[in-house]
Amino acid sequence: MEPALIWEWIIKAVILILFGLTGFAYLTYMERRVLARMQVRIGPNRAGPFGLLQPVADGIKLIFKEELIPAKADKVMFVLAPIITVLPALIIWAVIPWGTSVTIAGRVVPLYLAANVNVGVLYLTAVASIAVYGIVIAGWASNNKYALLGGMRSTAQMISYELALGLSFVGPIMMAGSMSLVDIVEAQTKIWFILPQFLAFCIFVAAGLAELNRAPFDMPEAEQELTAGYHAEYSGMKFALFFMAEYIKMIAVSAIGATLFLGGYRLPFIDLPAVLGPLVLFIKILILLFGMIWIRATLPRFRYDRLMAFGWKILLPLALLNVFITGVILVLIG
Repeated sequence: MEPALIWEWIIKAVILILFGLTGFAYLTYMERRVLARMQVRIGPNRAGPFGLLQPVADGIKLIFKEELIPAKADKVMFVLAPIITVLPALIIWAVIPWGTSVTIAGRVVPLYLAANVNVGVLYLTAVASIAVYGIVIAGWASNNKYALLGGMRSTAQMISYELALGLSFVGPIMMAGSMSLVDIVEAQTKIWFILPQFLAFCIFVAAGLAELNRAPFDMPEAEQELTAGYHAEYSGMKFALFFMAEYIKMIAVSAIGATLFLGGYRLPFIDLPAVLGPLVLFIKILILLFGMIWIRATLPRFRYDRLMAFGWKILLPLALLNVFITGVILVLIG
């Protein structure tokens, strides 16, 4: 293996981790500022100019905060659970394409972070489903009935909505004729898939929010019922890791939505320089993140039985219907 190729992978891995950590920190800032504006209040504005150092202050506080482990908890699993939760959020970025390629020092460097996998969509669904294990283990290892209920709710919720989420990917796959994310982006040079696959996009947004445990689907950590649910017993950096996973996954889900439905790093009918591809994708990610925050500020939490019914009785049949209609239309025009 060429040393240059190894260094390329190392540099991409470092960029991926730094992007995830920085994105997590400043997404919390963005959410607090946007929610404050929507609720006619100020939000963080003390630490640094415009409050920009607030994430740094929060990080320092959590690093030095005392970490407690319940006496009757399974200590090994209790410590491992946050790590198991945050790792899938980082490695899911491996197949997200940020552009085609650029030439650096006479060498063509692809802008996807790790590899152009020909089953990239399958990789996404496989990695996304791993995160539930960390939440379940956290609830069980805490030896707390509220934490255990939160972990069980998360299991049921994520399994239920993963079906609809996976089926929402099928429409873009069928239209592009490939499971490679690069091929799906290149198939949207004339029209974004959000137009012919608008139903699939709506299903993706709803199921994605449920997978992230975000409002209005935040039943596993419902404070009024479960006193914060699966992470009730966590503090300090272990507590921070759970929220790091949630916010990094928010960015990842937005990147997946932008790639599958909004043309990824491309704009329709415009052949942009390859260097601008990452900027285009970044702007689309920001727009989708703003939408997630807007939904949190607007909609109340589901009742648990209605949440499950919504996943099984509404989203799943609609996702199957979308796949059927897409197949019929492709056969008729093919």
